Amino acid sequence: MLFYPQERIGLFIDGSNLYAAARALGFDIDYKRLLELFAAKGHLVRAFYYTALVEDQEYSPIRPLVDWLDYNGYTMVTKPTKEFTDAAGRRKIKGNMDIELAIDVMEMAEHLDHVVLFSGDGDFRRLVDAVQRKGVRVTVVSTVRSQPPMVADELRRQADNFLELQDLQPSIARIAPGREERHGNGPAQTDPDEDYLETA
Repeated sequence: MLFYPQERIGLFIDGSNLYAAARALGFDIDYKRLLELFAAKGHLVRAFYYTALVEDQEYSPIRPLVDWLDYNGYTMVTKPTKEFTDAAGRRKIKGNMDIELAIDVMEMAEHLDHVVLFSGDGDFRRLVDAVQRKGVRVTVVSTVRSQPPMVADELRRQADNFLELQDLQPSIARIAPGREERHGNGPAQTDPDEDYLETA
């Protein structure tokens, strides 16, 4: 990883995208370890986590994670999902956080030297280009080792650095049950907040 001790770092985590990438690689992320890893690389200014929440559910599997992150060093950016019916009559839930993430990156750019974007979404290529023109370096964290790869080629090409998520696994994966107490793991993300979720 190419980081400088004096640089100001901001983490921007596309929750559903990172969850899907880690799931494709077969591991769960320990968000406490992830924060510690990047805090040790430079001056960590802020860590944003973006997720959509289903508001009318009595219990959302992602709620414990959201609450834990909120109390443990992350800036949570959430919004309620929207429900609609597709052409086949299936109920779908949509919760895309791209605009919120892009606005925060642009607003934070003047306070950062290095943006770390946890997403493989090709829609972010123009965002990466825009902050690079402000003099900010951008590292994209995703994976090319899943089938299919989770990172868009154009995003990977645009970034200053690409970090393979699987290479970070030893540093950020959840420790096996039974050893969690020693490592202070937060709750696992048990349910994706994907852009589209089918409901019965």
